[in-house]
Amino acid sequence: MKFLLVAVNAKYIHSNPAIYSLRAYAGAELQSHIELAEYTVNNHMQDILADIYKHKPDAIGFSCYIWNWSMIQELIAELPKILPHTDIWLGGPEVSFDAPEILKKYPWLTGIMIGEGEATFKELLGRYAERTEGANGFEDRNKREWQECLQHCSGLCLPSGYTPMREVTNMSALPFLYTDLQPFENRIVYYESSRGCPYRCSYCLSSIEKQVRLRDISTVKTELQFFLDNRVKQVKFIDRTFNCNHDHAMEIWQYIYEHDNGVTNFHFEISADILREDEIALLNQLRPGLVQLEIGVQSTNPDTIRGVNRIMNVDHLEQVVAAIHAGKNIHQHLDLIAGLPYEDYESFGRSFDRVYRMKPQQLQLGFLKVLKGSEMQERTEEFGICYLDKSPYEVLYTKWLSYEDVLRLKKIEEMVELYYNSNQFTHTLPFLEKAFPSPFSMYEALADFYERKGYFVNNPARAYRYEILLNFAREWDGEREAIYRELLTYDMYLRENLKSRPAFAANITGEDKEVIRTVYQKEEQERQLLPSYEKYDWKQLSKMTHIEMFQYPVWDVEALEKFSKMTEDGNAKQEREVAYYVLFDYARRNPLNYEAYTQVLGGSV
Repeated sequence: MKFLLVAVNAKYIHSNPAIYSLRAYAGAELQSHIELAEYTVNNHMQDILADIYKHKPDAIGFSCYIWNWSMIQELIAELPKILPHTDIWLGGPEVSFDAPEILKKYPWLTGIMIGEGEATFKELLGRYAERTEGANGFEDRNKREWQECLQHCSGLCLPSGYTPMREVTNMSALPFLYTDLQPFENRIVYYESSRGCPYRCSYCLSSIEKQVRLRDISTVKTELQFFLDNRVKQVKFIDRTFNCNHDHAMEIWQYIYEHDNGVTNFHFEISADILREDEIALLNQLRPGLVQLEIGVQSTNPDTIRGVNRIMNVDHLEQVVAAIHAGKNIHQHLDLIAGLPYEDYESFGRSFDRVYRMKPQQLQLGFLKVLKGSEMQERTEEFGICYLDKSPYEVLYTKWLSYEDVLRLKKIEEMVELYYNSNQFTHTLPFLEKAFPSPFSMYEALADFYERKGYFVNNPARAYRYEILLNFAREWDGEREAIYRELLTYDMYLRENLKSRPAFAANITGEDKEVIRTVYQKEEQERQLLPSYEKYDWKQLSKMTHIEMFQYPVWDVEALEKFSKMTEDGNAKQEREVAYYVLFDYARRNPLNYEAYTQVLGGSV
């Protein structure tokens, strides 16, 4: 008997911990009956179909989520044609809350596993294995007897109805998933040390389960050490609110601090406004890049926060984000959701500006998804929420936000992704913002610029986005074009050692070349600026690193503002007599944003 567990992931770098957990929990005796297959939503449906067919399974189980439900529906519509004797099972959050309706739509499905699946799948697989050992064989079993047998398995929805509910899983009883890391090479490793959430956010399925269950902390530490010993690049905790239990969070953070291998990064989703002073103090001590934090702000509108049952002190959250930011060692990812109750376009813009000014490394502008089983789904009429009938059930409009507003926010979201979240314009954007009433208005204008130029249709290459931003800056703040040219040059060399100079960069004179050559020749003799390059001569140094001349201190916002005012006062000639030389060292990069290490070699005001 062969049971194939199928995952259809959003991207190749993702993995599906659910199917690995089901296999691990089944135990050694039953694992011989299990095969795993992982695909992505970018695979062609017929290619997935063909690969599933090659497995020749007796039963298939699909792990269903909003991002793969459309693809899985296509697959389950075709599978009976090529595997008519194969049982088809579904499981996961996408099918756990309207299972009877799904079984009516696809009557050939054998059934749906409801909620947590480990214990349910183990019992189900055991029944399959026992049936296979019978005298008549698997395919010749009596269907009526089999259906009666399944009715005694808890945690299922069958065509005949629900079976008894199953108790939630003991987190400490779950086996470790990653005894073999080979399948996860070049992919994100997911880990959970808890399930459930104490909060009641109406848009989130985690609010349904009020009980928070923790995995035994000694077990967690042993498993974390496995990741550290194997120098796993990133471990992403999927705990819904990692720091909801103070002692549990502190033990884990203290452990990875004390056992840091210098390589592994740990990602946590937290509630920032409940972080305590001792947690912040510990986080500030961590190696830069050891930890990254994802913080769901969602909105700063008090009416919206109350309307979705959130408990959040935005002022305190702002202080906590600033305290973490002060350590200059942790990547912070802050989230906003458009389409929540009581949030109109202007209100969302204010939420955006407030979160943007917290200076996260990433700002995700997302859109409300009305999830099956959530309180938000029950209150859509009350809030006037209209959303897509098909997954991902994304908002189209609300009482407060029109469809036209949503479309405009979609364009702004793309600008934030391309320009802010790319971390390619870390010096240009803060200076450009000063030409606008607010950050949100800048991204509005940039989205309008993209629309007028047709860039949303003909998506420009990454390198050309620098020139687009220069053209945009020239249109809105043309008097400071020379400064923008140097800001963009600086930002571009921070990211990579270019083989050819950007078109917008200033020309290098013979005098500049001589200065740069002298610096490298001196470095060959003294070895002070580039200590990790001691084996290389000056010509090799000049190729492996870069020195650029600037007329403005583009790395220093306050000094740049001073020069900008000098230009406005008519002192342009004076400021252009200043020359700076900056060394870009690509062997030493900032672990938070991957920017090259820089040294200012000369220049005076």
